[in-house]
Amino acid sequence: MSITEFLSKVVESPTLLITSLLILGVVLVNGWTDAPNAIATCVSTRAIETRKAIIMAAIFNFFGVLVMTMLNAKVAETIYKMVDFHGDATTALVALCAAMAAIVIWATAAWYFGIPTSESHALIAGISGAAVALQGDFSGINPEEWVKVLYGIVLSTLLGFVLGFVTAKLTVVIFRNRNRLKSERFFSGAQVAGGAAMAFMHGAQDGQKFLAIFLLGTALAQGNAEITEFEVPIWLMVLVSLVMGLGTSIGGYRIIKSVGMDMVKLKPYQGFAADLSATLCLLLSSLTGIPVSTTHTKTTAIMGVGASRRLSNVNWSVVKDLILTWVCTFPGCGLLGYLMAKLFLMIFV
Repeated sequence: MSITEFLSKVVESPTLLITSLLILGVVLVNGWTDAPNAIATCVSTRAIETRKAIIMAAIFNFFGVLVMTMLNAKVAETIYKMVDFHGDATTALVALCAAMAAIVIWATAAWYFGIPTSESHALIAGISGAAVALQGDFSGINPEEWVKVLYGIVLSTLLGFVLGFVTAKLTVVIFRNRNRLKSERFFSGAQVAGGAAMAFMHGAQDGQKFLAIFLLGTALAQGNAEITEFEVPIWLMVLVSLVMGLGTSIGGYRIIKSVGMDMVKLKPYQGFAADLSATLCLLLSSLTGIPVSTTHTKTTAIMGVGASRRLSNVNWSVVKDLILTWVCTFPGCGLLGYLMAKLFLMIFV
């Protein structure tokens, strides 16, 4: 539908208005808590000031959502088909809204403790838990699409670490006979470019996931629970891009500190290697339609870079806390989504 049609339906339907605001709230939280991972390295090595980096990330998040969705919307298609909210559209919409509330609670709690949890995995877990609560069993889960999440975990974890390790080693070999001062200047500039590329790919990955949920919510709010195909309008790409960019501009210093400062002490060339590795991993996953976590990809790339010199360079106590949070996200947010859906269905249906 066009933006004028959408606005007219929002005026006519309070349900659609509430659903849209809830989903955009989750997008805002994603930009606020997840997007700072993209700029963590360039800030930690002082290649760019925090405020400038946040503005840069907001801008490139915007273009990431817009450009990649226009070129390739495979990630959005995967998320759209991952769960089944079939049945009564009103009941399904209540369950979807409950999932959005669960994701906001989970993400805000993680941000409060400065833990870079994966908003992608929280989204997937939350809507899956809500779908199970809605259907009363696991028939609401599409295993063919859900298995792509498992591929994504392997891709973001192993490939991110390996690429970070190899890229850092190659960078040392290539620049070992170069003037150190000139090299550091080069890598400071390269890191800014790398942070921008990471922000772009964050928008490309996470923005598409929320586009799919927005379209699902819009369909349910109009009483259509059986739609299996969709087309993303440009105005929606712009809207999600702007909200995600706004969330990024709010801040996220706690996440930047955990990822870019506490886990590994990085030099400019290492920050560049981490950004390049994570960007390549995210590009590959976006083109193949595999939903991966930008948080996992970036942090494992940083681990690989740190380990390329010495394993002791990595603060493994921080890594342990991160991994524990990642492991807990699926069952934790999935259970929260399930319980919130049960509660919402009990109250509103």
